[in-house]
Amino acid sequence: MFLIFLRALVYNVLFYVLLVFWLIVAIPTFLMPRRAILRIAGYWAASSIWLLRVICNTRVEYRGLEKIPEGPLIVASKHQSMWETFALLQFFDQPLYILKRELTWIPFFGWYLIKANMIGIDRSAGGRSLKDMARRAAEAVRRGRQLIIFPEGTRTPVDAAPSYKSGIGLIYVDCGVTCLPVALNSGLFWPRRTFMRYPGTLVVEFLDPLPPGLSRREFLSRVSTVIEDATNRLVETARREQAELFGRVPSSAPAKV
Repeated sequence: MFLIFLRALVYNVLFYVLLVFWLIVAIPTFLMPRRAILRIAGYWAASSIWLLRVICNTRVEYRGLEKIPEGPLIVASKHQSMWETFALLQFFDQPLYILKRELTWIPFFGWYLIKANMIGIDRSAGGRSLKDMARRAAEAVRRGRQLIIFPEGTRTPVDAAPSYKSGIGLIYVDCGVTCLPVALNSGLFWPRRTFMRYPGTLVVEFLDPLPPGLSRREFLSRVSTVIEDATNRLVETARREQAELFGRVPSSAPAKV
């Protein structure tokens, strides 16, 4: 376990060094179209994932890539880790995120978020902010962007009871486009609120798209069911792999209850 700890420490240092490198490389994109900064963001994601494999021996497997539709889209992903916040953007040409407004205040990083036309929201504004967010997201998607959204609203530990928010239902109904559900097991390899990074196979699975036109209630029921069922399957498989590697599940990774 000491070697895993040491590798995680090295990775975290290099992860932020790499981030600073790409922030500097991206400076000319302020004078370029939005696609330029999105392309740089994709390079940052790919290089960070490569570094994770090289240093921490965390391999990544993507399943169902052939199910990703072209054009405007809602991507509804399980959210267990910081990892998927940057990893998913590399599969879409016009990715769009909804994020805390405060992130746009960070020098350079926040300026790039503004340049990329990400949607910042004021969480303290309550229902008014939710409606404004849904309207802006729907308008952007109808113009051809792919909205990557985490329906639970925040990172949830592995095995935590799911809590899907109503906001994605509002956006889905307003957009009138296909929704692509995404399951994953990232929380076992990049747990939240710790710098530990564990070896093994992190799996992202793109599931069968949900067509437009469902009622809000039916959509919320279907999207939560398919994501949770697939995520539970991926987590169980990964736990068996971890048991073979360590003889037990790592103590920093959540144990199933």
